Amino acid sequence: MNDVGHPFLRGLLARRSPLTPTTPTAPTAPSVSWLLALRAEALERGSTLAVPTTRDEDWRFTDLVPLTRTGFGPVTAAPSLGADALAPFHIPEAGARLVFVDGCFSAPLSVIAAQGGGLFAGSLAAAFHTHDELLHTHLTRLADFRDDAFMAVNTAHLHDGALIVAEAGHAVPQPVHVLHISTLADVAIHPRLLVVAYRDSDLTVIEDHVSLHHGACLSNAVSEIAVAAGARVRHIKLQRAGKAAFHVATTTTHVERDARYHAVGIALGARLSRENLHVVQAGTGTDCQLDGLALIGGRQIADTHSFVDHALPDGTSCQLHKCIAAGAAHAVFNGRVLVREGAQRTNSAQQCRSLLLSGKAHIDAKPQLEIFADDVKCSHGAAIGQLEADEVFYLRTRGLDEVAARNILTYAFAAEIVGRIPVRSVVERLRAEVLQQTGAREIA
Repeated sequence: MNDVGHPFLRGLLARRSPLTPTTPTAPTAPSVSWLLALRAEALERGSTLAVPTTRDEDWRFTDLVPLTRTGFGPVTAAPSLGADALAPFHIPEAGARLVFVDGCFSAPLSVIAAQGGGLFAGSLAAAFHTHDELLHTHLTRLADFRDDAFMAVNTAHLHDGALIVAEAGHAVPQPVHVLHISTLADVAIHPRLLVVAYRDSDLTVIEDHVSLHHGACLSNAVSEIAVAAGARVRHIKLQRAGKAAFHVATTTTHVERDARYHAVGIALGARLSRENLHVVQAGTGTDCQLDGLALIGGRQIADTHSFVDHALPDGTSCQLHKCIAAGAAHAVFNGRVLVREGAQRTNSAQQCRSLLLSGKAHIDAKPQLEIFADDVKCSHGAAIGQLEADEVFYLRTRGLDEVAARNILTYAFAAEIVGRIPVRSVVERLRAEVLQQTGAREIA
């Protein structure tokens, strides 16, 4: 039986950030009234929801007891961070950068894109004064918190976050970097991201979660992405939290007619991470590509649940998720593709490929197809294995010892996903991190 009213949820809901103007002279935002009502509804709903357990089908492979037994307080003071701390995470290709330190927006560290060039990238708190109608239309409309405890808690805390808007017909040439930096242990933060790509726009967003400490903390993130007709959005999600951290995240995306959405998710950090990816292909002729990599070791847990909903005809989706588990790590992939009645000529392919590097590592893979239309082309599959002995032998004949040969092959397995990120500096930095984590070295 689920534990409704669990002390863990009550603790997360107990103290919420107030809604305050972003500057002392700012007028009262017209959206505050509906946002207050929304937060109150989320608070009430979150108080009645259960903490998921392994008895819930969607959580049966991931035990949240280590999370719920850890106490997390709120961030009580605005943290301070120098610009030099950003150097390891700098992305030179980015045209705008939004930095959040322990959940708090840092204007001095951010490079904000003002509206007028076809792009707006700024904080939600400021946008409540300037983009009230847009926020009222989109915020929480994609991520329904009413049946999800973590989304309800995030919405109950909703007062700031990142807003990125690409105007109709505008191709944004440079990526927008949303950087979440954790500097404090024993706190919970609730990041929020809203991306709106209007008709025939083109946009790349990099959502980046990193830690500057080794303590336990919780990041409970929600991202909403609206891709209008003919638009193209590339969403790169990097999760590089500390090895004692907990990261629970939901990304919901609506893709309209003839639009394209490409997501690449990389999970390297956190003691326990859970990624929920929900994509609704809400128009004809849509194209969705989901690529993912979980590279974990020790006693890490990385759980990815995806749901692609083909609601209308002529949609295409392609998903490749890779898991690499060393030590006593546990990786989970559950991918569900739904082809609704009437969604004819759907073309969908889903594949999960996993690599076990030790006898104690564990990987659970569950690809699912639910098809209610008869004129479709759909496939799915899962493969879990170890490094091929003949491949290791081949590299050893080229002068590498067995450890180096195995590490090089592990890196090559991961590099396929990393290489699909369309930002060169990110690829190079992740390449170095993967090489370090696998213990590999380049072949001269």
